[in-house]
Amino acid sequence: MDNATKNEYLPDHAVAPGELLDYELELRGMTRAELAKRTGLSEKHVIAIVKGKGTTIITPETAIKLERTLGMPVDYWLNLEANYQETRARLAEQVRLEKDLGWLDQIPIREMAKLGWIEKRKDKRFQLDELLRFFGIANVAQWKEVWPRLAVAYRQHNKHEIFPEAVSAWLRQGEIEAGRIDCRKYDKKNFRSALDQIRSITTVPEPEAFIPELQEQCAGAGVAVVFVPGLPKTGLSGATRWLKPGKALIQLSLRDKTNDHLWFTFFHEAAHILLHGKKELFLEGTSGMDEDREAEANAFAADLLIPSRAWRRFIERADFSLQSIQNFAEHVEIAPGIVIGRLQHEGQLPHTHGNKLKIRYEWA
Repeated sequence: MDNATKNEYLPDHAVAPGELLDYELELRGMTRAELAKRTGLSEKHVIAIVKGKGTTIITPETAIKLERTLGMPVDYWLNLEANYQETRARLAEQVRLEKDLGWLDQIPIREMAKLGWIEKRKDKRFQLDELLRFFGIANVAQWKEVWPRLAVAYRQHNKHEIFPEAVSAWLRQGEIEAGRIDCRKYDKKNFRSALDQIRSITTVPEPEAFIPELQEQCAGAGVAVVFVPGLPKTGLSGATRWLKPGKALIQLSLRDKTNDHLWFTFFHEAAHILLHGKKELFLEGTSGMDEDREAEANAFAADLLIPSRAWRRFIERADFSLQSIQNFAEHVEIAPGIVIGRLQHEGQLPHTHGNKLKIRYEWA
């Protein structure tokens, strides 16, 4: 029997300590009245324990009396009582869970299990329990308390069907992974300086080479950066929020396959940290975000990657041959693919032109 199967076993009823006490009395030929005399408990109290009635439980004081009278250790009785109360509570919880099983249909369980975030369970009740543990909440009702704005962020005019519950699962995994990153207390000046250092590694082609440097630079300024594979029904490329006043989180999905998209997304998210409030949650890919702040973050990312003055001069020359693009990229010390991406975005180049200069990522 594997661990998952063991964990899914739950008795269908709780065995009260009184049942075993009654059995022990029968073995000894001792009546309940005699036990009451020997322990100093009232006969009514003994009967209540034996029959498991009301709120009568075996307390440490009662367990000591039973130990002296019957010769069975205190731990035996206390463990019986603790197991009984736990099993009763879990059985009652299983009944409550039955009412929320429909919530499972909103969660991409199979994909989360494949990524190792949760275990796949055969019993839906245990699967729901597994998810509640993953989210760090006691019941489904608390999901709305922890993630109150997700439903608002996804309006009806999104191009694709979006499940806020799936988005929250992706965000939660980001929280978990960010918790493993040791960050200094956030310092705005240090973070802005770190972004200049990070810009210099945008020409590095291999993620395994630039990601550790990116994470180290940001962590030194109080920002955790995590790469979390996207889930179905989310449509996100990135997210930014504050985990606590001194620690911010930039979370990137592996949706971006080319260097122009990835680096623009990263610096866009960084702009939210530098320029906008600590109580905000910014999701890239939704249609419910503040347009002014999104425009401000876009402008910051564009100007940091390619200085505006140099960009204007390049556009004015109107020479967008591949050689000219490569020369300009070398001049401003940026990857040619990032220049291609911006030209395409601004309509200076068709989206079919120059893509061979982009670096394509194969995410593990």
